[in-house]
Amino acid sequence: MPHNNTTWSPEKHIKSLKGKSILITGGSNGLGRQSALDLAKHQPTEIWLAARSASRAEAVIDEIKQLDPSVSVKFLPLDLTSFSSIREAARIFLASATRLDILLLNAGVMNVPVGTVTKEGYEMHFGTNHVGHALLVKLLTPLLRQTALSSEVRVVLVSSVAHRFGPSGGLQFDSFKPKIGNSGLSPNALYGQSKLANLLFAHEMARRCPEWTTVSIHPGTVKTDLQRSESGPFLIKAFQAVVVPLIGVSVEEGAKNQLWAATADGVLNGEYYVPVGVPGKGSALSKDEDLARKLWDWTEAELRGIEP
Repeated sequence: MPHNNTTWSPEKHIKSLKGKSILITGGSNGLGRQSALDLAKHQPTEIWLAARSASRAEAVIDEIKQLDPSVSVKFLPLDLTSFSSIREAARIFLASATRLDILLLNAGVMNVPVGTVTKEGYEMHFGTNHVGHALLVKLLTPLLRQTALSSEVRVVLVSSVAHRFGPSGGLQFDSFKPKIGNSGLSPNALYGQSKLANLLFAHEMARRCPEWTTVSIHPGTVKTDLQRSESGPFLIKAFQAVVVPLIGVSVEEGAKNQLWAATADGVLNGEYYVPVGVPGKGSALSKDEDLARKLWDWTEAELRGIEP
């Protein structure tokens, strides 16, 4: 049952997570850190913090140990801009974990300078926010499927209302892996495109993998490091500097929607939720089944043959 953000509380409403294994990308700061702290209060067997910074992850691990020393918390080195890093992270995780109950795909970048690409040549927003996460899901799918045989499994993709602000047509496929120069799209449009990809990918995963529940969420306008950037158009930087501090919610509040999606009863497979636990309208393009299938097929072709 949906709640508004004044009534749903992680402390009160998350049920026992005993026996559960949780992996959070971007788990060392912002919404990922807050999600880890809130989930740790409900006795999961283990939480994996997948992130680039070991020092920040270790700081979160120390915080969790103070909350509950019995929770096993591990740092998983992960750079979503590098296929080799993603493969190694999956290899490490699969060598240790025997189950995966909650996969929270929380990491992301925004307002990266135009022309910046990942190690494999993908536009940075799309390569990090979509392609990197898609590869991680692909490599972890056998364990997700195995866990789902005997337990409820959740995969949560952190999208954004910014999915509405992408290019005309929603996805500009020739911008995903630019061969020469840049696509002419602004950082804002590139970010919006990547967030639409998150939403479409969640819809299509729900259709193709009904064994578990996959959803996408908008966390709200949250005061996080992701909102602070030295790059991007002047108006975007002004919005971040002036408006977000006035209307943005705290990280504690912003994490609620993904925590709800990861743990609550009644979460609908393939749905897009806005805070907290309310089905979001989404753009018309976010409901385009042909576009979702096209993105899935493109992604599968890009990742074909890659194993841990």
